[in-house]
Amino acid sequence: MHENDYNWRVSYSLILPISSFKLWSIISSPKNLENFHPFCKKNKTLKWPGLGSSDEIHYHNGDIYKRTFVKWINNVGYDLIIGKETYNQSFVKWRIKDMDTKSKLTISIYPYIFNMNSKLFDFFPFFIIIKPSLNFYLKNIGKGLLFHVKTNKKVTKNQFGSHKWFSK
Repeated sequence: MHENDYNWRVSYSLILPISSFKLWSIISSPKNLENFHPFCKKNKTLKWPGLGSSDEIHYHNGDIYKRTFVKWINNVGYDLIIGKETYNQSFVKWRIKDMDTKSKLTISIYPYIFNMNSKLFDFFPFFIIIKPSLNFYLKNIGKGLLFHVKTNKKVTKNQFGSHKWFSK
């Protein structure tokens, strides 16, 4: 799977008051999502680090999604496929841009649902249902990451609001 396999993506970028090296150390550590992902109950490591890494996100609603890392670029980011193991997978890119004493993180999700068939047929469901929900999801991850960077504390369950797909 590759980003070119999808019609649309949802992206979110944020500037963080840390070096790109420090940001990389946060997002590339095992179980990293437990520190800053407000919808993640547990982030179980299966294989780590590098290309071929895999882990599981145990969401607060009980769903478990497996992430398999298909590209790993030290200090730059990674690409992964994510989803329930027996279902279709979405493609996700995490990229870091160095900005001297700050860094910029961009997360792009290429969701499988309403995104792999006809652009005409999938247009309205994608832009009315999927995109707004994933924008909210990514913004909450960004808020969680900023909170973690500033306080060195873990986020709490639904700290910035609940999500209709991933919260209990």
